[in-house]
Amino acid sequence: MGSNSGRSRMTGKQRREQLITVGRKVFAERGVGSATVEEIAHEAGVTKPLIYEHFGGKEGLYAVVVDREMASMLETIADALSLPGTPRQLLEQTTLAVLDYIEESPDGFRVLTHDSPSWHNGGSLGSLMSDIAVQVERALAATFKKNKLDTRTAPIYAQMLLGAIALTGEWWLESGRKITKNELATHVVNLIWNGLTGLESKPRLSQS
Repeated sequence: MGSNSGRSRMTGKQRREQLITVGRKVFAERGVGSATVEEIAHEAGVTKPLIYEHFGGKEGLYAVVVDREMASMLETIADALSLPGTPRQLLEQTTLAVLDYIEESPDGFRVLTHDSPSWHNGGSLGSLMSDIAVQVERALAATFKKNKLDTRTAPIYAQMLLGAIALTGEWWLESGRKITKNELATHVVNLIWNGLTGLESKPRLSQS
């Protein structure tokens, strides 16, 4: 009874935040295609009409969850790229930023890695992360210009960098994070920075 009483005292804003949190969890566990409004309502301890009132249905809630997670991940990466450092240090900072996000928001990242439904303007992890890639591209272009490299190639490198880091991060999350975040980052940076022909036998982050 105490729990129900606490729920009834929620403001509209608090209720909305609760539903976003519950929706993120359900979408992460089941995928948006399998998740139902009934399940989300049950998990949140509310009635279905309340979800329709706040979001217009499952589709609206999913869109809010995805937009919020994209913004969160983008902010994390943008902050890392804004720090001073050499090109290698920027790579290390970006890699750790993506892994930080995965570690701190595993449900949110799982939502981004699930294939989005046909009614959502997105797709797989690659297409959902396209906005983030644009931000990485801008940062790379500035670095390329500073180092007298061809800035026209920045979009290519942005896609490769982000794809390699994010997909490796997805594997790390789903395999149970059996190695530490820093250890994983050292190997990601080792491959991206040195290439297969120049791998270091005992890689480490330059700032560790």
